[in-house]
Amino acid sequence: MKEDVLRAGDELIITEVDRLGRNKQETLKELQYYRDNGIHVKILELPTTLMDLSKLDNAMARMLMETINNMLIELYAAMAQAEIEKKEKRQRAGIDSKKARGEWDDYGRPAVMPIDEFSEHYQKVVSGEIRPFELMKQLGMSKSTYYRYIKKISTMTRLYK
Repeated sequence: MKEDVLRAGDELIITEVDRLGRNKQETLKELQYYRDNGIHVKILELPTTLMDLSKLDNAMARMLMETINNMLIELYAAMAQAEIEKKEKRQRAGIDSKKARGEWDDYGRPAVMPIDEFSEHYQKVVSGEIRPFELMKQLGMSKSTYYRYIKKISTMTRLYK
């Protein structure tokens, strides 16, 4: 999409550096693309990127400001990646401790009903008494939930044969 919308001389305004990529390498690659294509990136969390460097008369001052911007962007990208890695590590530790305590099965959205109860109702569909959409309506299930339960039943049936 960026190739279709942005042209040389355009400005791209983003709120934070980490909006450009999932990690430091992706972010820097994305910035290099914009630089190569003459697109000026302004990052609201980095006020120095909001300056119009083309209006600086002194070439040395312009080069110095560009260097400072690049260093700040790289620093912010590295900090964003470190924050993501720290968050993922904490999340993994929380999941592991929940599993170790035996609480993992209770995690997430509660099931609509126990699988054995669904299986009893599902027998009406198998025997041809009612159609699948009628059972979905009776049980208050979405189509995806209904078929997820059927998949569980078929998996359990294969395991016990």
